[in-house]
Amino acid sequence: MSAFAQMRKLSFASLATLSLMATGTAMAQATPTEESISTASPAADPVTLDLVGINDFHGRIAADRDSAGAAVLAGAVDQLRAENQNTLFVSAGDNIGASTFASASQEDAPTIDALGAAGLDVSVVGNHEFDKGFEDLATRVTERFAAATGQSGEDFALGANVYQAGTKTPALKEYAIREAGGLSVGFIGTVTEDVPSLVSPSGISGLDFGSEVEAANRVAKQLSDGDEANGEADVIVLLTHNGSANTDCAAVAGEATSYGDLIREASGEIDAIFSGHTHSSYNCDIAGPDGERPVIQSHQYGTTLGKVSLDVDPATGEVLQSSSTRLPLASKSADGDWTANYEANPAVAKIVAEAEKEAEVVGSVKVGEISEDILRGGDVPGEDRGVESALGNTVADVHLWATSNDDFAGEPAQIAFMNPGGLRSDLLYGEDGTVTYQEAAEVQPFANTLITFNLTGAQIREALEQQWQPEGSERNKLHLGISEGLAYTYIEDAPAGEHIQKITFNGEPLDESATFRVAANAFLATGGDNFTAFAEGTDHADSGQVDLDATVNFFKAHDVVSPSPLGRAVLAGTDWATVVLDATEVKAGETVNVTVSDLEEGAQISASAFEGATKVADIPAADASGTTAFQLPVGSSVEPGDYQLVVSQVQHEDIAVDFAVVAQAQEPTPSPSDDPQPTPWPTEDDNSETESPAPTTDSDPSAEPTSDSEEDSSDDSKQQDSQDLADTGFSASWIGIAAGIVVLVGIVLLLIRRFGNKAGR
Repeated sequence: MSAFAQMRKLSFASLATLSLMATGTAMAQATPTEESISTASPAADPVTLDLVGINDFHGRIAADRDSAGAAVLAGAVDQLRAENQNTLFVSAGDNIGASTFASASQEDAPTIDALGAAGLDVSVVGNHEFDKGFEDLATRVTERFAAATGQSGEDFALGANVYQAGTKTPALKEYAIREAGGLSVGFIGTVTEDVPSLVSPSGISGLDFGSEVEAANRVAKQLSDGDEANGEADVIVLLTHNGSANTDCAAVAGEATSYGDLIREASGEIDAIFSGHTHSSYNCDIAGPDGERPVIQSHQYGTTLGKVSLDVDPATGEVLQSSSTRLPLASKSADGDWTANYEANPAVAKIVAEAEKEAEVVGSVKVGEISEDILRGGDVPGEDRGVESALGNTVADVHLWATSNDDFAGEPAQIAFMNPGGLRSDLLYGEDGTVTYQEAAEVQPFANTLITFNLTGAQIREALEQQWQPEGSERNKLHLGISEGLAYTYIEDAPAGEHIQKITFNGEPLDESATFRVAANAFLATGGDNFTAFAEGTDHADSGQVDLDATVNFFKAHDVVSPSPLGRAVLAGTDWATVVLDATEVKAGETVNVTVSDLEEGAQISASAFEGATKVADIPAADASGTTAFQLPVGSSVEPGDYQLVVSQVQHEDIAVDFAVVAQAQEPTPSPSDDPQPTPWPTEDDNSETESPAPTTDSDPSAEPTSDSEEDSSDDSKQQDSQDLADTGFSASWIGIAAGIVVLVGIVLLLIRRFGNKAGR
């Protein structure tokens, strides 16, 4: 409360006291009594002012788990107003934009109508209120709020630091005054100075976004200078569409960002601060120029209602005491079900029901199927925009396909990018993998046009570096989804400009002097999210497609869509694990035992060898010590040589370990005599004293073997004997013929002798 306001209140109180004293004196003189009775005017009781607020509602009009929906939100406000009629309902911006299908399919008219019926009193503008450009905000949006609330529509798009380009002339209303409990409450609105990097620049080309601190202090001074002509307020509240990504109050109070400067340096005339933009949840008392004051942010999507209570001296406007809390609008039971904590407002429930009915007609149409969930980044999907996500890569692949397929008339794109903030919902498999038009729309709800343009390889490197955001940004990193074919390694904790290491395109090092045709949505293509390298590209061309249409057509062209893999961006270095083989030389047909340590507990790895021909499946997750083990089989047909075992983990650079396959030792085999000699045949001229027995032949089965060893001889020895006989140049078959002739001659001689004897008789 300002000194001027306090003087004004004190002046009125003093005049009233003097008047009473004068009247009392006159009455005493006119009617003297035996006893003089003096009564002092009692001090007025403090007025308890309750401020309840939301931020980043984003058209979540229907109930969905912890997001209670607009009807329950309105019911909560109803109950709090019933408890204290001096209650005002406020918003810290992003009421619309990035909305769910029921609202987005009708240009967010149902959200504006629902908030109006819920009794919203005032709102600052958020960056998403500029999604369709300033002209749309200044006409359609504010006019709809006027119709829904019965108040000036400009009071729902406050922006004291939004100026006409090149001037300090306000482009939006700077503040609004509301009355409650006999108090004038002034609400100043400011929006993050980063708006030009958060929306399509073409829609805000006529605007400048200045310092929030300067604007807030300028308007706070105006509302407390004692000049009724330029507005006066007993209590001043700042609504800022800016916030901290932290939830710890000490971190919030000390952060070195534009938001940190704002909450510490905003005028002491400001009694409380409602914030938004970062979708965080915190409730803090932060020291300002004149002491601590409540600073609150109420999460997102209507999950929570922030409440600040101020006990105000109505005579002076001084805040005597303050308190703040966050009220969850739904609770989760032990079995996982969500239940509303407040009764739904019937009028708002009807608005929501009609909006859902209207959206059902178009939204229920099936557009395709997915093989499994396709999720955003973070342990809770969508929670962390600084990590690679399957959905980000999938959408980048969709955008690349849309700007390079046979039906695309423009110059085909080679690479596509997707910003993580543009992904507002996951694609869930559900019961059968069906994806409806509504579900596809909720992933990318902004209806952004796809743009193609030229970037050099060096500019692509620069764009990848810009994932690490400028100092003072609300988020330290925004991880881009990238299309198939592009890959890179990076160092997370590196100086600015040195994060990105190796970049490849289609398996080869990226040629940084070459030019590539790139696709991205209009937001990124014009430098959104501080990706200025995209805006510096050349030959920007409108593809004639919006992101939702591209997605629907992609589903039509593919029977089933699977999530694009992680691992297109991987941490540089192989020190994330230690791989030990029990042997570095192995024979074909054997097995190598492998131990992998220094992993995180529960880490899952994969392994392959022989240029991918052998893949090891079902490797156990790392145990509590960060260790796992498996066996690598070496096939019996593997040729001797040098090979590598490749151990992989998603989003990490592969570890390659060398090993060798050696030839198996051969058992010795007997070799034939160097000078084999055949066994000699007996002849008439043989002078040897002992006659050699005749060899056994097939024609002489009755012949006896000369020794036991001859009887036990193998086929090989028989073959060897055959080979030895062949060496004499005389075939065994001729022996049989000769023997036959001898026998025949003997028979003939015997017959001649017998018949000759008969003739002699």
